[in-house]
Amino acid sequence: MKKFIFLFFICNSFLSFSQEITGDELLKKAIQFHDPNNNWSTFKGQLFVTMETPKNTPRKSEIKINLPEEYFYVKALRGINTTEYTVIKKNTKIEFNGKTPTEVEKKEHKLSFERANLYKNYYTYLYGLPMKLKDEGTIIHQKVGKRKFKGKNYLVLKVSYNKEVGKDTWYFYFDPKTYAMEVYQFFKKTKDSGEYILLSGLETINGIKMPKTRAWYYNKDNGYLGTDILSTSF
Repeated sequence: MKKFIFLFFICNSFLSFSQEITGDELLKKAIQFHDPNNNWSTFKGQLFVTMETPKNTPRKSEIKINLPEEYFYVKALRGINTTEYTVIKKNTKIEFNGKTPTEVEKKEHKLSFERANLYKNYYTYLYGLPMKLKDEGTIIHQKVGKRKFKGKNYLVLKVSYNKEVGKDTWYFYFDPKTYAMEVYQFFKKTKDSGEYILLSGLETINGIKMPKTRAWYYNKDNGYLGTDILSTSF
């Protein structure tokens, strides 16, 4: 009887260990780590991001996001120039050094409504991860990979998108114990295209654990692109 119980325990332990986690299960655990109180859908907060790139002065951006009211604002300072974009639902406003920009300034500094929406999508996507992977049009691949990257083992979630949403294929790397998101990577049409982003540190804003530092590199040659540093103030 004791032998039977022992074998039963061993078999069940083995089966439990060998069961593969699905993509949906991994995403759920990752969201539980980063947004344990489900705050993202009603997020209303302020971010301060410093972007450091080679051979350029840092760009400091103050960002305000109010998802329920569909409000986005970014004020970016680089050198002596300040650019402000405000997007409220479908209405967009641009200011350059505190004034409505002239046509010459728009052209010289690449100021446009399209760029305003690009910033809105960029910041809400990256700082809303992994919660944004629940958005409509996102395809979560159910087979979870196991991969070593930069000397550490990860659970890897593959994500693609409906053609109306995006063409790139993304891979999200999660710590197998905590399910914290520590790397993500995207590819375009070829394997040597795209970039990978190394995440480090955490900044908790409105109860959400957001990566503090994002360092960007090319997949092709590991060429360094730049680093975004998140803080609660400047």
